[in-house]
Amino acid sequence: MTDRQSPPERELNHAGSVVDKAIEYMIGQELSELAIASALLGGAMGLLTRSLPDAVVVQILQNAIESIESGEMHAASGQDKTGQA
Repeated sequence: MTDRQSPPERELNHAGSVVDKAIEYMIGQELSELAIASALLGGAMGLLTRSLPDAVVVQILQNAIESIESGEMHAASGQDKTGQA
């Protein structure tokens, strides 16, 4: 049995590609970025809460908050903290 908390890189890359295609499709349907991101986040949170203990989900969220506050997420997207490229 594989450890579902740390998927193999190949599986993670495949899942990421599928999500990227879904995002491209939704953009093509002229959905707003906020609607797309909110739906993806809600779906991800639902999946996480079904498969992980609450404390682990909270830690994942805390890590995400820290990444945003440190500017790491903006640096990864090529934007500054104001959302400007």
